[in-house]
Amino acid sequence: MGMLLILILNLMISIVIQSRRISAQSLPGCPNKCKNVTIPYPFGTREGCYLNELYFVNCKNLRIFNTSIQVLEISPDGHMRGLLPISYRCYNERGFENGSEPRIWLSRFPLSSLQNVLTTVGCDARANMKVAYGEDYITGCLTNTGCNMITNGSCLSLGCSQISVPMNVTSFRIHTQDNTNMNVGKWRFNNCTYGFLVEKDSYTFSATDLYNMQKQSFPVSFIWTVGNTGCEEAQANPTTYVCAENSVCVDDIIGYRCQCAQGYQGNAYLPNGCQDVNECEDALLHSCTHICKNTVGNHTCHCPKGYSGDGLKDGTRCTKNRTSAQKLGIYMGISMGIVVTSITMFLSYCFLKQRRLAKQKEMIFKRNGGKIFEKILSESEGSTQIVKIFTEDELKKATKNFSPYNVVGQGGFGTVYKGILIDNTVVAIKKSKVIDPNQIGQFVNEVVLLSQINHPNIVKLVGCCLETDVPLLAYEYIVNDTLFHHLHGTSRGSLLSWRMRLKIALETAGAIAYMHSATKIIHRDIKSSNILLNDDYSAKVSDFGISRSIPKNKMEVSTAVQGTLGYIDPEYFISGILTGKSDVYSFGVVLMELLTGEKVNSAIGTRTYQSLVDHFVLLLKEDRLFEILDDQVKLDATHDQLNRVAHLVKSCVSPQAMARPTMEEVKQELLALQEIFGLPHTDKEIVSFCSTGSYVTEPSSSQMF
Repeated sequence: MGMLLILILNLMISIVIQSRRISAQSLPGCPNKCKNVTIPYPFGTREGCYLNELYFVNCKNLRIFNTSIQVLEISPDGHMRGLLPISYRCYNERGFENGSEPRIWLSRFPLSSLQNVLTTVGCDARANMKVAYGEDYITGCLTNTGCNMITNGSCLSLGCSQISVPMNVTSFRIHTQDNTNMNVGKWRFNNCTYGFLVEKDSYTFSATDLYNMQKQSFPVSFIWTVGNTGCEEAQANPTTYVCAENSVCVDDIIGYRCQCAQGYQGNAYLPNGCQDVNECEDALLHSCTHICKNTVGNHTCHCPKGYSGDGLKDGTRCTKNRTSAQKLGIYMGISMGIVVTSITMFLSYCFLKQRRLAKQKEMIFKRNGGKIFEKILSESEGSTQIVKIFTEDELKKATKNFSPYNVVGQGGFGTVYKGILIDNTVVAIKKSKVIDPNQIGQFVNEVVLLSQINHPNIVKLVGCCLETDVPLLAYEYIVNDTLFHHLHGTSRGSLLSWRMRLKIALETAGAIAYMHSATKIIHRDIKSSNILLNDDYSAKVSDFGISRSIPKNKMEVSTAVQGTLGYIDPEYFISGILTGKSDVYSFGVVLMELLTGEKVNSAIGTRTYQSLVDHFVLLLKEDRLFEILDDQVKLDATHDQLNRVAHLVKSCVSPQAMARPTMEEVKQELLALQEIFGLPHTDKEIVSFCSTGSYVTEPSSSQMF
């Protein structure tokens, strides 16, 4: 009896020691926790306990070395949760009062783009994530002015708004301000605007949050790795490679991370940190029916004496041995049955799979308005402009199964792939985001309208596919990138001449005027990145993802505000009433870019929140427009030309829609200007300034929507 107790005690001690070894997270002799937070190696709280100083956690305030992160949780799988300071700006009845805009440093622990959102709280408020020093934008979101319409729990632009954050962000600041620059009187709505990062679904908006959020903080997710290279390069240097035995290396955004191999558990960064899991002790971990034997990193299954089989739950299991004759008869019967059953099941599976796929595609085709579209096509027989309906297989073949190598553009409304159809036609295939099922009829009508547009300066719609979860649109392929690229490219090496800029403006105005008059379509997102340039540098208006058609007997339509910040008509932004004059405003901003070479959302003027439009109009009023003009424009254009175009811009961006010209009037004004000043209607002049000071022709070859 005494010996039995000793054996049981030894077994319990062994189990406790084994469980402690598996659960250990820090180096021997190092603290395992800081306050209530587990600190796994390579992190540590004192010298000698961490991989290097970048992984030092100050136990007094739970902050990671030289970062803004206050740790809440560190997981060995490469994820971390922590707190970041909030940004805010407060006002009184005289205007700006105080605020805080801390610069955030994350060292080598970037934000998780999948887990976090940038959140703006306030009425008529904007929060922009910017680089730590400078005014370059990373992302941003804004709220509307309707404070009397806010709903608790809703973060859809009334009092609260959220947007995803990009990948690999390690330093930034969040700038908050009122959206319409109406600082005075701001206190009548709420006295502060707030901007902060928070994990998805970890913040619920309440009307009380419009006041006194300055001291609050919210959980944020981060990614942590080790090393500065991928796994292959790291493993080539055993002296710096940190993954321990019985582990595997996984490439990540910055460096790599380690994890225990299958059959092991623990901390993959510690020596002997990955311990064998005894699967036989837990029926959920092994696959045996009778006898389980643990092995290092795995286990094996066996049958008792007198039984045969593999002992696996999903295998032959264990069956009692029979005589030779019984075995032969059973084996033959089983074999024949298996063969017949397998063939029958395989044929049935193939038939049912094909039938299920066909029904699923038919259901999606109907949901996306395919039947309505087919009816419209049948009623339009003989028209040369009607688009083709492609199958999903045709577009998969054209894009090599939507290969990432075929991606030529990405935007807020979808991804664009280069494709080659079976007849060798090169197309740009746009894969949009999921559309509202309640708007399927409107989507089909708009596609039909676009398919009937026949204008040389509008990207032609070749066809569509409606049997996929999201409709696919195939456009003609434009090779020479966007106007935005030629105006604001990082190298600034490509300079459009004044004649070419005026030609692009005229062609774009003509395309928009045609849309307004011939098809009653309002584009709603006119901007330099949606104006493509063909191989002869002729303009092509593109991206009709949020365009709206207006009934023939109406001049306007009420709709949710959509578009790009800086180009949106301010009257439309406030009222939600969309008219053709909204496109006129956006075109005026593009014309302003052609004159100045400035980005719409860059910091201009003496105040960081002053827009390009406000700055341009102010300089024109003070007769100082020459200060903001692009160098190439200064060289090429005459004073009279610039004065006339500048006043055209001013009329286009008038705050009141009634004061703006129509797109047809804008087009006629640009035509008249060309004729008055003797500028030709066609010009292929694009130059690149070389280091020698000479000018040479320079082509471009890419595609974006």
